[in-house]
Parts: sequence; C-alpha cells; structure tokens
Amino acid sequence: MRLSSIFAIAGTFLLAAILAWVAAGFSVTVIEDNSRTSVRRALELQGMEWAEVDADGLQVFLAGTAPTEATRFAALSVAGGVVDAARVIDQMLVEDSADIEPPRFSVEILRNGSGLSLIGLIPAAMDRDVLLERIVKSAKTDEVTDLLETADYPMPAGWETAIDYAVRALGKLDRAKISIDARQVTIKTMTDSIEEKLALETELNRRIPAKLLVDVEVSAPRPVITPFTLRFLIEEGTARFDACSADTELARTQIINAATKAGLTDDTDCVIGLGVPTPQWGHAGALAISAIGELGGGSVTFADADISLIAAQGTPEDVFDDVVGALDAALPEVFALHAVLPPPEDNAAPVTPEFVATLSPEGLVQLRGRLGSERLRQTVDSFAKARFTTESVYTKARVVEGLPADWPVRVLTGLEALAYLSNGAVVVEPHTLSVVGNTGNKNASAQIAGLLAEKLGEAEHFKIKVTYQEKLDPIANIPTPEKCIAMLAEQQVGRKLNFEPGSSTIDANGASILDDIAEVLKSCGDIKIEIGGYTDSQGRETMNQQLSQARANAVLDALRARRIITSNYTAVGYGEANPIADNSTEEGREANRRIEFRLIRPETEEADETTLEAAEDAGQEDTSADTNPDADPVAEEGTADEQN
Repeated sequence: MRLSSIFAIAGTFLLAAILAWVAAGFSVTVIEDNSRTSVRRALELQGMEWAEVDADGLQVFLAGTAPTEATRFAALSVAGGVVDAARVIDQMLVEDSADIEPPRFSVEILRNGSGLSLIGLIPAAMDRDVLLERIVKSAKTDEVTDLLETADYPMPAGWETAIDYAVRALGKLDRAKISIDARQVTIKTMTDSIEEKLALETELNRRIPAKLLVDVEVSAPRPVITPFTLRFLIEEGTARFDACSADTELARTQIINAATKAGLTDDTDCVIGLGVPTPQWGHAGALAISAIGELGGGSVTFADADISLIAAQGTPEDVFDDVVGALDAALPEVFALHAVLPPPEDNAAPVTPEFVATLSPEGLVQLRGRLGSERLRQTVDSFAKARFTTESVYTKARVVEGLPADWPVRVLTGLEALAYLSNGAVVVEPHTLSVVGNTGNKNASAQIAGLLAEKLGEAEHFKIKVTYQEKLDPIANIPTPEKCIAMLAEQQVGRKLNFEPGSSTIDANGASILDDIAEVLKSCGDIKIEIGGYTDSQGRETMNQQLSQARANAVLDALRARRIITSNYTAVGYGEANPIADNSTEEGREANRRIEFRLIRPETEEADETTLEAAEDAGQEDTSADTNPDADPVAEEGTADEQN
C-alpha cells in the first residue's frame, strides 16, 4: 500500500515536469515568432527589405548586407525599438562603398513670375551658399526656393562648367526651365515675338564652353499657322467666316471691319499667329471681303498668297467683271487671284453623283454613295477604319463608272475633314464638297478650310458649316476642383479600399475602386490633391504614423500605375490623428482606418475639403475609402501594433 502511494506521487511529479517542459517550449516558439514577425515588419516599413531577421529564444539576429554604415546602424535602431536592444545580435555586413555607383548629379532651375526654384542633387564638395549667391545675383531676385540635396561623391568632370553656363544664361531669362547635368544644359523658355525669339537664341548660343552640349528651345506664344488661311462667305444672305487668320492686331481689325460692312453680324475669333506670307495680309483680306460684299454673295479663300474667289451662281457677268477687275488691280503684287463665275443653273442637267459619309454622336460611321472602282472602295473602307476604328465603320457605297478623275482625292479628303467633327456629315460632289456638323474644337472650321484648300486647291468650291458646342469641348468641360472631390466621394459610396492586415499592400478587391477613382482623376485636369492615410489609436503612435504614410504612398503608386499624372499629388500619413469615430469600439476603429482625398487650395482660400466632407455636404454617409480591419481573428488578442 505504501509502495503504490510512492509510485502515484512520483508519477504526478513526472507528469507535471513533462507538461512544464512542453509549455516552456511552446512559449519560446511563440516569443520567437512574434519577435521575428514584429522586427521584420518594422524594417520593411522603413524600406529595409535587404535585412534578414531570425530568432533563437529571446535573441533576435539581423543579417544581410547594408548599403552603408549609417543604414546598418538605422536597422539596429529600428529593431531595438521593437524588442529590447540587448536581445538584438548584429550579424550584418556593409557594402563596399567602392562598388556603389555614384548618383547622377543634376539641377533644375524653374523661373516664372512667382519666383525661382532649385531642385536636384549636387555634390557635397560644392559650396552651396556660393551657388545661391551667384544665382540671386544673376537672376536679380531674392525669391529663391532651395530644394537641393547633396551627396558625398566626387564632383563629375564638366559639372562646374555646366553650372557656370546655366547661371549666366539665367540672367537673360524671365521665364524658363533650365536642366543641368555634367554633360548637357537644356533651356526651355518663351518670348513675346519672333524677333525676340531669334535674338535670344543667338545670345544663348554664344560662348558655349567646349565639350558642353547645349539645347535651347525658345517658343513664342503666337501659333505658327500653315498655310495662313482666311475664308469668308456670303450664302443665302448670311455672312460668316470659316477661317480667319491675321498677323497683327491692326490686320485683324482691318479684316473684321471689312466683314462687318459686308454683312457679318456674329462675333468672330480671328487667330493672330506667325507665318504670314506678307505684311500686307490685312489690307488684302479687307479688299477681297469687300469684293464679296459688292457681289452680294460667294466665297473668297486665302491659302498663303493664293486667293480663290467664287461668285454666287446667278451673279451678272458685267458686275462680276467690274468687281474682280478692280480687286485684281488693287491687290499687292505678291498675291495671285483666281476668280470663278459659276454657269447658270441648268434644270435639264443629269443627276449629280455624290458620296456621303456620316458620323453619329455615338461614333458610328456610315459610308454610302458612289465610288469609281472596287479598289477605291476597299481603300476608302480601310482609311475610314484607320481613322474611326474598325468596329464603328459600315460601308455600303457602290461601284459605278464615269466619275471624275479627282474623285478618289475628294472622297479621302472628305473623310479626313470628317475626323475633325464630333458628329456630322461630308457630302462629295463633282464641283463641291460640303462639311456640316458639330465639334468641341474651336479651331475646327479653320483647320478644315486649310485642309480642303491644301488638298483640293484654293480654287475649289467647298462649303463648311461647323458649329462649336462647348459641351463637346474636352477642355471646357474639365470639372472644377471642388466638383472633382465630390465625384471622388460619389465613387466611394458604400465601398471600402482594403489593405492586407498590418501592411501597405492593397487588397485585390481594391483594384476596381482605384480604377474608378483613376477615371475621375483623368477628367479633373491639373489640380493639387493630398492623399491622407489614417489609422485607429491601437498601438504606438510612431508605428501608426509610419503605417498610414506607407498606405498613402501605396495609393499614390497605384494611381501612377494607372497612368495618372501625379506630380501635383501629395501622400501624407496622419497616423491616429483626426478620428471620425470612437476608437473604443471595433466599428469606430474600422471607420478611423481610412484613406481621404483632400483638395489643396492656394493659401488665400479657405480650409481644404476632403472627400469625406464632400460626402457629408451631400447628405451621404461616410464615403471615404476605408481599410478593412488589419488584424485577422486569430490575432485579435495579439499586440496592439498588429491591429493597425
């Protein structure tokens, strides 16, 4: 009896020892896994993916090759912030600095009416203060924003020469972008006239140092018009311009005044540009327009120095001769006049062949009418599909014989003119070509007139009746910045932008949300937006701020991947700041983990409105892009840092 009691007691102690050993082993494993995971995540948030992390009991081992000694020390500091620094064992190597490729030193100088900015990377050996003094002296301004960074690498050959040239050039430029590296200086600027452009180009190309490449691009604000086109018509008693170009304000005034006397009542946008064939353009245009007014109808077309005047059908021959003779005598010698008096209408004439191409508002193109050969029909079909996409073109034109020799050129030119319209039609006939429709391009009429005059000849008779509609203009319909923020809010109603737990990786389900957001931003034009990342209050404040910054950066990168120009976008991590719900509940924490889009206004305007505020103003619920809870159910009882 006593022996069995002894065995029972001994067995109890043995079982307790075994259980204690198993529990201790399990605890060590849990500590190792938690330490390894926490340290690795902290290093990845700091961009130190090169670091390798392992754990053995309470000890955490860091391995891998650090780019620099400073980076190695930073990795030790990050790991020491997660676990006790005494537990961190350093087994890292440092990359040999001799094997590191030196960075590309470059500077961009941006100058406009609001000041001057310096952006780029310069050698640490360069005296930064002296460089700024030289720039201030050359530019004669104290409004310099210094955004330069330095790197401790040898100064490349030719660097000082390039800087010297760029600083000298800066003194000659009021508005410019100057890009500098050791081998080349690129200057982009603009002037107010062609004369100033030529003088500045000559000045900048003087005294270029040997072995330094200099690229100078000087533009003038006035467009180059080629051919220089003017087309004025009086049809059915109504006067109008299909195209109006002038080289000076004086020439523009001469042309408009002559058209007004001839019966023009609508406002006309006469483009002032470069490329005029003669300084007497305005005088010649006024003479020709006055001649059409005297004839009581017809059209006059200028294509550079060639003038084609076509009188209205039924114009008396003696009147035509008198007006055209006086015009020909008064025109400057540089111009060549070709005048046509159409024959009287013959009611017994045969049916006029025609080719018609129509473009619907939905983008569908239908081709019908007559073509001279099967080969031309195939050519026209292929040309139309290349212009308007294969799926949108339907051809039912038929092949007939006896069409004019220039019929192929007229048909293809008509299709090219149709491409300038949003919707409309082109009608090709033996003696005329008509273009009718709507467009969102203010210059479409002028461009079509120039095309027809170039392809068909300035003496050709053609009709253009193209109406500009602002709703079709992609530039005029760019939404306001405030509307863009409201549109972003609408895209986020009832939807959540998810991140994988404890990371900045966007969940696969977030791709469709980002696609819709990208489509909105494509229509918003050049506006400044802040992408703000937020977390809940669980965990340490520093870690929350870093995680929110990484997530905001991830959204910015995702938009770049969708071909959104993000140069005016800023990603900012706010951590647990500005909560929109109670952090003491899971629902509140979920609401606080979010991404917001905020409009960045000029400093003189009121506080920015976020997508969340835009939704609230519209009477909606919180529609900011949320994140899913980052802690999975198994980890709900883990460390606070794992739940943000």
